[in-house]
Amino acid sequence: MKLYRPTEECGIFGIYGHPEAANLTYLGLYALQHRGQEACGIVSSDGRSLYTHRSMGLVADVFGNQEIFGNLPGESAIGHVRYSTTGDSVLKNVQPIKVDYSRGSIAIAHNGNLVNAQYIKDELEAWGSIFQTTMDTEVILHLLATSKHSSLEDRIIDALGRIKGAYCLLFLTETRMVAARDPHGFRPLCLGKLGDAWVVASESCALDLIEAEFVREIEPGEIVVITKDGLTSHFPHKKIEPAPCIFEFVYFARPDSYIFGKNVYQVRKDFGRQLCREHRIDADIVIPVPDSGVPAALGYAQEAGIPFELGLIRNHYVGRTFIEPQQSIRHFGVKIKLNPVREVLKGKRVVVIDDSIVRGTTSRKIVKMVRNAGASEVHVRISSPPTSYPCYYGIDTPTRKELISSSHTIEEIRKYITADSLGYLSEEGLLQAVGAGSNPFCKACFSGGYPITFPRLMAEPQLDLF
Repeated sequence: MKLYRPTEECGIFGIYGHPEAANLTYLGLYALQHRGQEACGIVSSDGRSLYTHRSMGLVADVFGNQEIFGNLPGESAIGHVRYSTTGDSVLKNVQPIKVDYSRGSIAIAHNGNLVNAQYIKDELEAWGSIFQTTMDTEVILHLLATSKHSSLEDRIIDALGRIKGAYCLLFLTETRMVAARDPHGFRPLCLGKLGDAWVVASESCALDLIEAEFVREIEPGEIVVITKDGLTSHFPHKKIEPAPCIFEFVYFARPDSYIFGKNVYQVRKDFGRQLCREHRIDADIVIPVPDSGVPAALGYAQEAGIPFELGLIRNHYVGRTFIEPQQSIRHFGVKIKLNPVREVLKGKRVVVIDDSIVRGTTSRKIVKMVRNAGASEVHVRISSPPTSYPCYYGIDTPTRKELISSSHTIEEIRKYITADSLGYLSEEGLLQAVGAGSNPFCKACFSGGYPITFPRLMAEPQLDLF
């Protein structure tokens, strides 16, 4: 069984007005690789035409040949890294998607999920539209192409007025780049400057790599249009209460990124501190489940006054797939990625910090691994509330029946993962640690309170573990 983690759908990056646009986009995607490892692509513009290179695989592999960049000319480019949450994992679904239509060429890169995509697709197909992919993103292109408005900006506004859900979008034509973020602001998107060039990225860590200046975050509901004449900002949608995804702080975003007005690393340390206040335990050492558990474990250890140690070492060179023996190595999927340091764990009362428990199978194997390495006690602490509901806004989570906390109490989960004790960060503590204040977050994966509802939210069979 694989070491399961929820996975983000994708990351996007774009730059306008730089002579090395495609090369810098490659570097930006490299910094955003954590947001998607299935496939990637770049579309560039030289002011007359759009040029494309897309493939399955990691950024370094897809763009490993320097000659590729000779086929991506121009001073503007957008790029995309993908992990599919809608649509099959095949080449035709790799983004950015480029199309030619009556008004020229346009490419699109999308982070998020549209909750009404199938309804719109059925309607468009009834009127004769033909879809080339199985992604919800293509719906946006069809709406844009069939819009009666004359300007690109108005056609984009028209198309976005029809869709519901989570989206951060980059559009590229021969002469302009357009960025858009949904009115709820589910996913992060930031704006930067590199000399005279404008840069847009899912996370600020991509700006850091190319030494671009962080200007600001693109606001929920904002559309930014960049041309040779400069940048203009539009807010065409009705203003609604923002709902940025709290799980970006818990797990997805890189610790060095600045999102939703906060540094991710500092927020995760504060999660750990608050977790300790709520679930302090007498122990000898605190260890993280690397890598996402590290900042929270540091915060917990500092608050508790207990030594922080690296009791589990992660193999960073494991790819997405590997040949697994049938019976010869127990818990192979976990052991190939994590290995205990026996000298650190032997005879110790250990607090294990992780960011979440999804199905519970990985946590169970980690607890047994730590105990088999000689730990006298294993106490598990989770730096987020129980994940009881699936996400429909751009994160690949299991169905509700596969989420262990949807049908089992914390004590039942403790017994299943064989820990001596188990404690989750409360919802109140989570929001307090992130400093939510008057800025609400989407925490539907914990509470089931979805900001945008739709027919797919129906009761599902429960997971039977015992």
